[in-house]
Parts: sequence; structure tokens; C-alpha cells
Amino acid sequence: MNQTAALTHRPANAADLSEVVGFVLTPAELFFCYPKALWPLTVGQLAAASAERRNSTVALQDGRPAGFANFYQWQHGDFCALGNLMIAPWARGQGVAHYLIAAMEAQAREQFKARRMLVSCFNDNAAGLLLYGKLGYWPQGIVERRDPQGRRVALVQLEKALG
Repeated sequence: MNQTAALTHRPANAADLSEVVGFVLTPAELFFCYPKALWPLTVGQLAAASAERRNSTVALQDGRPAGFANFYQWQHGDFCALGNLMIAPWARGQGVAHYLIAAMEAQAREQFKARRMLVSCFNDNAAGLLLYGKLGYWPQGIVERRDPQGRRVALVQLEKALG
């Protein structure tokens, strides 16, 4: 297998959404990447989120959609908040998330003149917390949320300065 697969990115389009919804394998994964969505994730739910958000982007591995992300909050000259980060199951562990987050950071700097990127990650999402830490994001706060079963969970809010 080619360990150095070509990664590119582009704006997401409507045709991508039917593939992207398949990236989410379990209700827990859906809660991590899109807490307001109902299981199973549908094209309609993702299209509605994309319409309210900015810069929906797909990462492509050898031309195939391998990742998706967008900004759910933004304030020109200050920050962008990363949302809906999803990686295709077949592409996990291959650097797609690193690549896509870097691409989103570049868009935040260039298009929004953002000085910082915000991300939020639930306490049960160890892979996400470890990824963000590796990429230079630092905890700024913890807020209480409820999962779909009504249980208390911690939403860790992280931030990275964009230089």
C-alpha cells in the first residue's frame, strides 16, 4: 500500500455529501463530529449544517474523498471554530486529519484573517484529544454537555494560535 498517497483538498459539493455521511460508523462517532445530528447521519442533515457554516472542505486521497470539515463559528480578524471533522474509515491513521486541519487553518488565516483556531472535543474522544494536542491545540476550558442518552459529558475547548 502506498503510504505517501497524494492528499489534496477542495470545497465540498453536493455530490460529496452522500459519500461523507458514510464516514460516520456509529452513533458515538456522530456525536463526536456533529452532536446535534440524529443517527444515522443523512445527506439532508449534513447539507443543512453545511448551509449554515462556512468553508465546507473535502480532503482527497488520490482523488477520493477521505475527510470533511468546516467552520461552525467565525469572527473575521479573530478566530474560526473547526466543526464536523470526519475522516473516512479506510483513510484513518494515514495523515488525512493532520492534512485537513492544516488546510482549514490556512483557510482561517487567509480568508478570515483569523489569529486563532478553536476546536471542541468530547472527553470520550481520546483519539481526537490526542490528535489536537499533537497539532498544538491547548485546553482553554471544559463545559458540561449531555450526550444523546442524557448522560453528563465534558466538552473540552481547545485553541491554537495561528502564526
